[in-house]
Amino acid sequence: MSLNPAKNATGNNTQGLNTAAAKAGAIDPKTGAPKKGVEEAQDRFLKLLVTQMKNQDPLNPMDNAQVTSQMAQLSTVSGIDKLNATLAALSSSMTASHSMQAASMIGHVVVVPGNKMELKNSKGAAALDLAQPADNVTVHIKDAGGNVVRNLNLGSQPAGILPIQWDGKNDASAQVGDGNYQFSASTQLGAEKASAKTLSYGLVNGVKQKPEGASLTVEQLGDVSLDSVKQIL
Repeated sequence: MSLNPAKNATGNNTQGLNTAAAKAGAIDPKTGAPKKGVEEAQDRFLKLLVTQMKNQDPLNPMDNAQVTSQMAQLSTVSGIDKLNATLAALSSSMTASHSMQAASMIGHVVVVPGNKMELKNSKGAAALDLAQPADNVTVHIKDAGGNVVRNLNLGSQPAGILPIQWDGKNDASAQVGDGNYQFSASTQLGAEKASAKTLSYGLVNGVKQKPEGASLTVEQLGDVSLDSVKQIL
């Protein structure tokens, strides 16, 4: 006899026993509070199993194979529930670790994706991320109006992070005013263009905890994800 609703020898309907067993097993006898999840399902199953064994029809006994199969399914659900609890605890631990790592960056300068360059006291700094070596690298610095004020020819460069230093002078060697500038880069590898990503420098002033993870509040750049940090200076 399976655990599916069926008539037993006394004429009672197993569905009714199932409902009664569920109600009986839904309360924790120690706390009086409703049980949840797998624990409640296990109690329901065991109470129903015992009830059906007591009231089974001798001429139509329970199907042991089906009972074993359902017990195995219940065990699998229990294992998944425990695995989910473990993963949740691990995720919480990783979140706390990331928050501590982010907090340790406060007061440090980080290198993150961006195209802004701040000129302060006639000094500007930024970087490029070269995916491959380049025969020639040229950085184009623009003012707030989008006008190119300086072209920096950096020549041949290897792959990797390439620091950029600017003395605040334009192409005519005249000093320009402090402030925020933007920059881009053109790179050549033989006759082809090479890949280069612009990177900005910024001072970390704070940390924010968001649903997707910790983020850094970077001066002049706003909120930046922890995963996007290329270097810490």
